[in-house]
Amino acid sequence: MLVVLLGMSFLTFILTNLAPGDPVRTMYASAGVMPDEEMIQKTREEMGLNRPIPVQYLDWLTDCLKGDFGTSYSFGKPVGELLLSRLLPTVKLTLLSLVFMLAFSVPLGMAAAVYQNKWPDVLVRIVTFFGVSMPNFWVGLLLLLVFAVKLAWFPVLSSGGDLKSMVLPAATLAFAMTAKYTRQVRTAVLEELNQDYVTGARALGMKESRILWKNVFPNALLPLITMLGLSLGSLLGGTAVVEVIFSCPGLGNLAVSAIMKYDYPLIQGYVLWVSLMYMLINWLVDIFCSLLDPRTRESASVERCVHGKGGMHEKV
Repeated sequence: MLVVLLGMSFLTFILTNLAPGDPVRTMYASAGVMPDEEMIQKTREEMGLNRPIPVQYLDWLTDCLKGDFGTSYSFGKPVGELLLSRLLPTVKLTLLSLVFMLAFSVPLGMAAAVYQNKWPDVLVRIVTFFGVSMPNFWVGLLLLLVFAVKLAWFPVLSSGGDLKSMVLPAATLAFAMTAKYTRQVRTAVLEELNQDYVTGARALGMKESRILWKNVFPNALLPLITMLGLSLGSLLGGTAVVEVIFSCPGLGNLAVSAIMKYDYPLIQGYVLWVSLMYMLINWLVDIFCSLLDPRTRESASVERCVHGKGGMHEKV
């Protein structure tokens, strides 16, 4: 994780500094000031932008290790403070969209698997095909048009605070995820239904519903939990398109604003923040999966033993 974070910090710093545009001119333009060249050069010296890029990177990395991600050019506030202030709306949006997704994808996926190749399965596959094909920005605009403008059930803009204003952006995010996860649930449940233990349970006269929920569903959870961790990490990074459409004051909206204003410290701090959250969530998911299924720990320890004896590289 440390090596990945170091690589991400280096690439982000280099790429932001190679991007076209001048952050000093953009900063003055956003403030409505028309500076002369002397003022621009003086400001660049004060901000340290006239130094060699490797020197700037080492100074910035040293400050990051101390917990100081710099000061935003456009907001004039510490980057860490800005990121923390925008985290809560993104967390609310993430959790609500995951709740919506799980509420629909699990029952739909299991129904499609139970009624394989019958009309419920065909209907679910058609709906998920359209769900995967529709881009988020288009779904968001449709939901705004129908439920906010025509029916006036929900506000057009999301404040990031009350639950009602979060429903439409969360539904937009959940729409595509529901289609993807419904397919994954269907595949995982079908794989488990073809296992020998299901045949044995049916031969013993167990009810189909008991087999499905007590045996099949828990065994199909493991790959879904891994996918859920990846989705959680990406959502916590801020879903820029959806947050911009609904004016949600989250991390994604903040990142778009930083890119438009050439706010280098804010862009770099945001990328590090997202990378750290993504890796931490994946690490926690790995731990959780090993707790749910001890076979993953046993296979890992056996493989380490085999690799350590006589140079053997076969997996057990």
